[in-house]
Amino acid sequence: MSQNHDNKVTNEAHEQQVVNAARRRFLGQTAAATAVIAPGITLMTIAHADSKSAEGASSSRRWGLLIDVNRCEKGCSDCVSACQQENGWGTGSTDEGLSSSRQKAQWIRTVTVHDKQTGFTNQLPMMCQHCEQPPCVDVCPTGASMKRADGIVLVDKHICIGCRYCMMACPYKARSFVHEPLHDQKSHAPRGKGTVESCTMCVHRVDRGEQPACVVSCTQGAMFFGDLNDPASDISIKLAAVSSTQIRADLGTNPGVRYSGI
Repeated sequence: MSQNHDNKVTNEAHEQQVVNAARRRFLGQTAAATAVIAPGITLMTIAHADSKSAEGASSSRRWGLLIDVNRCEKGCSDCVSACQQENGWGTGSTDEGLSSSRQKAQWIRTVTVHDKQTGFTNQLPMMCQHCEQPPCVDVCPTGASMKRADGIVLVDKHICIGCRYCMMACPYKARSFVHEPLHDQKSHAPRGKGTVESCTMCVHRVDRGEQPACVVSCTQGAMFFGDLNDPASDISIKLAAVSSTQIRADLGTNPGVRYSGI
């Protein structure tokens, strides 16, 4: 019995040595592979970069927009055109030539507001309002509709099942559905049949320290972008100086997009 026990211990020790040797070989091969990824780049460097990117979506910030409707010229659609070009939807994309009229995307659109008492009319851009309490996120059964820590509301196309509950829940009609296959999508703005899409606040640009395409394209200076949590940011200073409102503020969603002049 004692001899059998000793043999079992010896075998287990040998097996552990084999496993340890295999691990060392794997780690050695991995280390060697890092040298050929690119000059000066290792796996640890890439992991660190990913970590820094994740830190960029911090709850210490809340990205938002202020739109001065008084500066929006009637008939101007520069912000819409810039969004289409930047994110690959609308004019110039395959969804414009497809048979289904329902295919039309609306990441951003212009709407006309009318005061029935005075007759005053004005135009303003409407997009996802990036709510603090987004109804689209509340009703999504898979978690595809989500809000980043910095307030940007997005759709994870990998887990969107196309139920469109979020479209029904959105009080701003800011989302659209892809009914047919697309072939000219942008790498930074993937679009796919059977999924819901909406304004991303150009998150790929924001994460690079840039401003959304609609803001950059606005020649009238009607759009302001920045960190709503930073009292020293341009948008916060502007908000402190002008009267502004949130569309459907009565719903308690606390949109990250504010308007002045309405």
